[in-house]
Amino acid sequence: MNKPLRRISVCCLVLVLALMGWVTWIQGARASAYEEDPHNPRVAIGRYAAPLGNILVDGKPVTGSTATSSDLKYKRTYKNGPLYAPVTGFASQIYGSNQLESLYGDILDGSDSRLRNPVDTLTRQRAKGGDVATTIDSAVQEAGYRALGGKTGAAVALDPATGRILGMVSTPSYDPGTFAGSGGADQRAWQALAADKNKPDLNRALRQPLPPGSTFKLVVAAAALENGLYSSVDEPTDSPDPYVLPHTRTTLTNENASAPCENADIRTALQYSCNTVFAKMAVDLGKDKVAAQAEKFGFNDGKVDTPVRAAKSVYPTDMDAAQTALSGIGQFNDQATPLQMAMVTSAIANGGELMSPQLVDKVTDGGGKTIEQTAPRTYGKAMSARTAEQLRSAMETVVDKGTGSNAKIGGLTVGGKTGTAQHGVDNSGTPYAWFVSYAQDAKGRQVAVAVMVEDSNASRNEISGNGLAAPIARAMMKAALA
Repeated sequence: MNKPLRRISVCCLVLVLALMGWVTWIQGARASAYEEDPHNPRVAIGRYAAPLGNILVDGKPVTGSTATSSDLKYKRTYKNGPLYAPVTGFASQIYGSNQLESLYGDILDGSDSRLRNPVDTLTRQRAKGGDVATTIDSAVQEAGYRALGGKTGAAVALDPATGRILGMVSTPSYDPGTFAGSGGADQRAWQALAADKNKPDLNRALRQPLPPGSTFKLVVAAAALENGLYSSVDEPTDSPDPYVLPHTRTTLTNENASAPCENADIRTALQYSCNTVFAKMAVDLGKDKVAAQAEKFGFNDGKVDTPVRAAKSVYPTDMDAAQTALSGIGQFNDQATPLQMAMVTSAIANGGELMSPQLVDKVTDGGGKTIEQTAPRTYGKAMSARTAEQLRSAMETVVDKGTGSNAKIGGLTVGGKTGTAQHGVDNSGTPYAWFVSYAQDAKGRQVAVAVMVEDSNASRNEISGNGLAAPIARAMMKAALA
């Protein structure tokens, strides 16, 4: 063989070897990446080739699947879609998925390796989709949804002993079934949802942090007791009325000018929601001690997973003394989700121990066998048992004699705290109405609830935590312990 021909032969051999290596790498090392690439139509075809597994509430499916005439043979359906959308999320043939539908997508579509039996493994066939059982109590969920009605807001109910989320409501809501398919009607429904200024697709329970207003006074009270600033909720405080913010000429007053807020003890200050007491208390403690207490409840933690991740609730740390005073009444730059404030009351109800919130109870395979069980997990010790007991006593006074009277439930012990958070420059926007609470029955069963009403049809002078939010909390607590 002459030299030029030999060179060509060697070059061709190198090219063949390179091609073989490339093909081997594609089919081996890169195969899974291509299989999972969302731009690969086979991904969607495989996912919707058979009915999906279901998301369960009280052991019953709130999702389903129905046959189509397209290449994607089945599409997702929803029972009471708007009621459970904050729990399930959506699964769309065009627009993908979110929340539980996304986080447990491999379980629901049968592609998770834990679902395969030996035959499936040998034949590389997709297994039957598994189910995801939630912790939601349908009675609590329905009670919250009905009570919120046409208001813009959210509510969360927790079992303090386990962290199980019993109810998670967000309104206005949406029906994920309207855009689950791939037709023109589905596209129009998606476009209408995206253009809706009321943001019905926003999970306000987890993803809408807003100023918590006076409900944050519970955090400041906990910090005061834990740090020994006051020995009990019945010890008088050194609190003037009105209170001049440090290093300013700005005077802070109370909503009720006749309330006995001057030098009031913590019980009375919570009962009448005295701004002056808690603003000065935050300054006396200092921002660092208040922040440390807030963080024990979950503030400033960007990784609170239910498993759906919640937006971070924020207690700011870069503040001067005047700003610290305002932060003590849940204003300045304080931000909290309804889930976060439910965690605060849950820890108080549970003797100071805060459990991690959880939305999923267990995951089962296509035959109903449990492959993953969620056990209760402790988030941390938020306060001592004595501090928790003191705060429960004061919160019960708020409901029995104070601003939270609309949360009373016959036969149950109920404690609560109202909040009306300012919104906009000089409170020019519609205030946010908050109510946080817990209830306990004679058997010791408990529930903790946080409600936030962002907007309603009520006139401005009728917006209050007791007027708008407390009845919603009452309905959910009653449903949980009925």
